[in-house]
Amino acid sequence: MIEVLDAGPQALVQDLGRPGLAAIGVGRSGAADRAALRLGNRLLGNDEGAAGVEILLGGFAARAGKDLLVALTGAPAPATVDGRPVGHHAHVRLRRGQELRLGPPPTGLRTYLCVRGGITVPPVLGSRSTDVLSGIGPEPLEKGAELPVGPEPTEFPSIDFAPVATPPAGLVTLRAISGPHAEHAVDPRALATARWVASGRTDRVGMRLEGATLEVAEGAGSLPSEGLTRGAIQLPPGGEPVVFLADHPVTGGYPVIAVLRDADVDRAAQVRPGQPVRITL
Repeated sequence: MIEVLDAGPQALVQDLGRPGLAAIGVGRSGAADRAALRLGNRLLGNDEGAAGVEILLGGFAARAGKDLLVALTGAPAPATVDGRPVGHHAHVRLRRGQELRLGPPPTGLRTYLCVRGGITVPPVLGSRSTDVLSGIGPEPLEKGAELPVGPEPTEFPSIDFAPVATPPAGLVTLRAISGPHAEHAVDPRALATARWVASGRTDRVGMRLEGATLEVAEGAGSLPSEGLTRGAIQLPPGGEPVVFLADHPVTGGYPVIAVLRDADVDRAAQVRPGQPVRITL
């Protein structure tokens, strides 16, 4: 097992979520940056959906209860094992009793700790993901939490390092396509021409864009509640768009004026509050 010594601002167990349950009001949830979790699992020879730990802005520390092979992906938080610096996107060996510690990453929001064998806390509705909106899944991690690790897979890792670009510190460009309610904005193209900044009210549910407002078409108002998808860009009456992320609600009544391309939802999950954002259509 792994013992959590410090959970930092937020640490959650995440896998690739619980798809197919929206009809009964259960969102998919799962890792906010799915590409980072998948990469960590591939480095270790795990199934790509094995559960790991999603760590917000570093500050995390853990002790190995047995010899482990782990990998860190996502936001590049400075990491040490018993005070010795270790890298990201590469194999890291933890001997029994050794401590892994993460500092705050210089760019990006979320770092992923993947373990060969995966984190095997009991699943809820087929997934080990924590959904912060609904409260479904394991509780957020706290100091003293003990995370069981599953048996090592039979497949041996084929690579021990993957060169991956780190999340940018400056402007982040997110690609989108026109949404089903684009006509509910007076000028739908203004989403792509305005200068946006990620709000401080950003979390796993969504990222609000600030810096401009989009005018809502007269008479548009609220719509009958409809299903929402990850990456949907909703336009509330105040005119500040909201980009929905991993723990988005399953339904909503405001116009969806655009939808992020799937790969760019992962990029959005690494955008820090205050960081400039550009939407392209």
